[in-house]
Amino acid sequence: MACFHLHHRRPVPMAYRLMVATAFIILMPYTIQAFDELPREAVLPIGKATKAIQASLDTCIKDGYRVTVSVVDRAGVLRAMGRADGAGPHTVDSSRKKAYTAASLRRPTTELAELINKVPTLQALREMNDQVLILGGGLPIEIGGEIVGGIGVGGAPGAHLDDACAQAGLEAIGVAPKVPATK
Repeated sequence: MACFHLHHRRPVPMAYRLMVATAFIILMPYTIQAFDELPREAVLPIGKATKAIQASLDTCIKDGYRVTVSVVDRAGVLRAMGRADGAGPHTVDSSRKKAYTAASLRRPTTELAELINKVPTLQALREMNDQVLILGGGLPIEIGGEIVGGIGVGGAPGAHLDDACAQAGLEAIGVAPKVPATK
């Protein structure tokens, strides 16, 4: 035979219950209003980041280039990276910095390099911080009218080839072309 003990809770006075309910009802609109004022940002899903990386790697590998591909979020923080077998160690930093630069400055890095050549007073952009690398191969990732990150490729024998591999990554996730038109 089992023995059960019942514990009795003290009754909560009705006045206390009403006071808590009234406070909740009065403060609730302020809570909702404060929440509505928070900024909203689109986030690049990790699945899209890895899909873009794989497509970029596949394109470069098919063409015989051993590269590293990096994807960063809108703040330039590394989201994902892939390095092909045999890619040089310098490609890790260059791909990440190209992605950072494209996301941060919201432009393809080839376009930035061309702009600096045309307008020498913009050389200071190179010295903005130690993460900026103004060399072709970095593209911003824009989804729904918002820059959500950047993709960078390093290691192909030419900036235009890095650009092409990065563009393949954008196309794989349904993002519009970002490579500047060649003149």
